[in-house]
Amino acid sequence: MTPIWAQAALVFGLALIASFLANRYRLSTALVEILVGLSAQAALGLVGYAWIFDVQAPWVKTLAGIGAILLTFLAGAELDPDVFKRQWKEAAAIGGASFLIPAIACWAAAHYLLGWESSPALLAGIALAATSVAVVYTVMMEYGFNRTEYGKTILAACFITDLGTVVTLGLVFAPFTWKTLLFAAALGAAFFHLPKITPLAFARFGGRPSEFEAKFLLFTLTGLGALATWAGSEAVLPAYLIGMALAGSVGRDAALIRRLRTITIGLLTPFYFIRAGYFVSLPAVLAAPLGVVVFLTVEIASKVASVYPVARGFNAPHKDAMYTTLLMASGLTFGTISALFGLSNGVIDQSQYSTLVAAIIGTAVIPTLIANTYYLPRHLLPKDEAETPQAHAAQVEKALETSDVRS
Repeated sequence: MTPIWAQAALVFGLALIASFLANRYRLSTALVEILVGLSAQAALGLVGYAWIFDVQAPWVKTLAGIGAILLTFLAGAELDPDVFKRQWKEAAAIGGASFLIPAIACWAAAHYLLGWESSPALLAGIALAATSVAVVYTVMMEYGFNRTEYGKTILAACFITDLGTVVTLGLVFAPFTWKTLLFAAALGAAFFHLPKITPLAFARFGGRPSEFEAKFLLFTLTGLGALATWAGSEAVLPAYLIGMALAGSVGRDAALIRRLRTITIGLLTPFYFIRAGYFVSLPAVLAAPLGVVVFLTVEIASKVASVYPVARGFNAPHKDAMYTTLLMASGLTFGTISALFGLSNGVIDQSQYSTLVAAIIGTAVIPTLIANTYYLPRHLLPKDEAETPQAHAAQVEKALETSDVRS
């Protein structure tokens, strides 16, 4: 067990460094954790100790996977059903544009500029077109946008984009079998019946130190996740759908959401984000940087060309439209999942995988960094928000503590 505890200590130590840097420079913690993971891999690699953190160890992959599932579920639970009904046209238009044109543009870049074969190029297009719900939701939460109609609309658009990614990936590369039909039937049943069952179960068994609510949700999400992977899909897809289905009940339980965030962000997501950064080999990227540069340039340019006009078409001012566009250009979750799917199934080779993942990591960092630095729409923040995400977190913590005392 000593190597496991040592690796866990390394991850949490890196997470502490990331938290300090994020607070010091007013950056998103998720983005800094990615950069810290990347830097740690490079630094340890220089002295020949990159192997000290085994990113492919089953326990690391499990913790990172549960973190991605819970973070995706929380993002879905933040989707106010009333806001979604009012803004579904805008969310569908932005989400659809965010997937279709970038997927075609990145496929063309991989095929015609980098000389990739048709299947690897198509996989690259699908992977780079995805928008990371994990990154966008973390940014939304840190700035308080997740409680605004604007933020909920962006999260809904992310869902549309990633739905396009998953469906296209499945139609093109994954076999459609009876397992797929069984998974779709189970997910549909859960989507329609859990909103009725969950409040009744919580009222009957919840509100006790046993934390029945958290166990119930974890059982549901991991069970559906297992069914999804068995059917050739991905575990984060049902998590987002179930989060949307329970937005009217779980999403409005502030105390439960707070406890889930503590588990997710305090324990699990450091493994996800630091592992994502640790995957990138800087020497390999520096030895062949052309592919990464091409993918980054084409992905960001195509997102701007597709999303910005749509956002402006829905009467968004220039600054707001650019912020929306750059957030929709932030990839990670489904992008890396798609890349790993391609590597595992022989669609792309190790070199193509490294180039693709490095570019996806870049899309998780660069567009969001530019967005928060130059285009942050402060006028859309909740009226009681302070100027920084850290001040917002302190205010929320204080309010929650007060609420706990009163209750």
